[in-house]
Amino acid sequence: MTSPEMRKVDDVPITLALPADTPAGGVVVIQEAFGVTDHIVDVCSRLAQRGYAAAAPHLYHRLTEQVFAGDDIPAASLAMRTLESGGITADLTAAISALRTTGVGHIGILGFCMGGSLALWAASSLPVDAAVTFYGGGVIASRWPGIQAGMETAPRLAAPWLGIYGDQDASIDLDAIEALRQRVAAAPVDTKIVRYPDAGHGFHNDSRVAHFDASAAADAWERTLLWFDTYLR
Repeated sequence: MTSPEMRKVDDVPITLALPADTPAGGVVVIQEAFGVTDHIVDVCSRLAQRGYAAAAPHLYHRLTEQVFAGDDIPAASLAMRTLESGGITADLTAAISALRTTGVGHIGILGFCMGGSLALWAASSLPVDAAVTFYGGGVIASRWPGIQAGMETAPRLAAPWLGIYGDQDASIDLDAIEALRQRVAAAPVDTKIVRYPDAGHGFHNDSRVAHFDASAAADAWERTLLWFDTYLR
């Protein structure tokens, strides 16, 4: 694979990672509330190692400060609340366009935290072929005007969707996840929800040591790769 590089598409900064050979498909990677951090760049690199072109749009590019420390929850939350549906749609569309320039056919979308919420929404609203959500909130109530909550989005899913959650996540109610499981079952595409009993919010991010769960992260990553291998190749 090549080293991740920064590109601009329609004035949207995008971190792009490419495999050494012709990509098997493309994946849009949507940031956590902390921005396009080293963790998100690493996710792009890991996808490239698997043979996928990966593109992470910088959703905070309209702000002066775009990346926040993993313990700076107030600043990250404030930045997250500045997002709006028009900008989100434009940024994700730019990332899809960036992947199209690499010659890929099928495109998936993968999101963490707030990005997980957007990945679920995108699977009903954008031209993607598969989606994976890691601990995305906004299941019952929408986080942004114009972006439907997970329960509203679920029956309209147009791409296979995998939802990954930790039972120790204080920010996402387990009853809401189970209600979401029932709603996505009505969608006309394959869906699956996986819960990890001992994992909390952000368990895949190994740069946040207090939150990282190595066992759950490894299993969830293998499930993610299998999901994309099934629907994108």
